[in-house]
Order: sequence, then structure tokens, then C-alpha cells
Amino acid sequence: MSIRENERHVPANQQRALDRPFSPAPHDDQVLSFFEWCQLNRISERTGRRILKGPNGPKVTLLSPRRVGITIRNNREWQRSNERP
Repeated sequence: MSIRENERHVPANQQRALDRPFSPAPHDDQVLSFFEWCQLNRISERTGRRILKGPNGPKVTLLSPRRVGITIRNNREWQRSNERP
């Protein structure tokens, strides 16, 4: 499968997000969408879902019954908790 063929499988709203660079939020309480959180941590959506379902994922903010977000602060705390000594 070529790169072009693979691009067709990305929803249109996510494709637009991929086209523009991610800019960090200006404050700790800024809520990132799941997709933005994946971009920030340079992980795939599949890996992001696996992390959130596991016991050591970051704290999430429920934006709606089916949508979650992660604050900048919770992302930073999660990254620190996964640092090696």
C-alpha cells in the first residue's frame, strides 16, 4: 500500500490537523483532544488508546460521554511518572 492509498483512510478532520504543526498550549489547564495528545507524544492513535485503557495512563477529562481529553498538566505528570531513574 502506498502512502497515498493510506491517506484515504484518515478522516478529513484529522487529515487537516496533520497538515498543520502542533503548537503547545499556553497553560497547564488547556485540554488536548485525544488526537492532539497523540501528536504531542508522537504516538499512534492505536497506541494512545492502549495507553488510556491500561492502568498507567494519564488522567483524562471527560468532554462528553464518548469523548475524552487530557490536560497539559496531566500529560506532564504522566510523562514524569514513566521516567526511568
